[in-house]
Amino acid sequence: MKENEYTDVKITGIDIEALNDEEKDLLNTQARYCQAMCDADLNVMRQIVSEDMMFVHMSGMKQSREEYFADIADGRLNYYTIGIADPKIIIDGDRGSIEYTSILNANAYGARGTYRIKGTHHYEKRNGSWIMVNG
Repeated sequence: MKENEYTDVKITGIDIEALNDEEKDLLNTQARYCQAMCDADLNVMRQIVSEDMMFVHMSGMKQSREEYFADIADGRLNYYTIGIADPKIIIDGDRGSIEYTSILNANAYGARGTYRIKGTHHYEKRNGSWIMVNG
């Protein structure tokens, strides 16, 4: 990952240089996904997120990948910046996960604010690329 590669994503609480190549690749995929969220770049998001992915919001609302992406496309969800704080990366063969605190500066369904949400994203290596999957 190059410094300033992702203008709206900030990674804190980890020594990136101490990571091995697979861990860096997975963290880079997460950062690329977060930047695509800020850019509302659904093409990149579709490359990273599996078709059967289900999203659970902090309110508990569940959405399919396409329902979630539609809310980003029409501005009901608008992400300005995303922090990836204190990520813990675990890789086991072709499976990986990143547990971290997401610091979202967003307008979520009319509620503008900065939200701190702890969570884990799960990934699977497919054709040489990390793809976000259900946990």
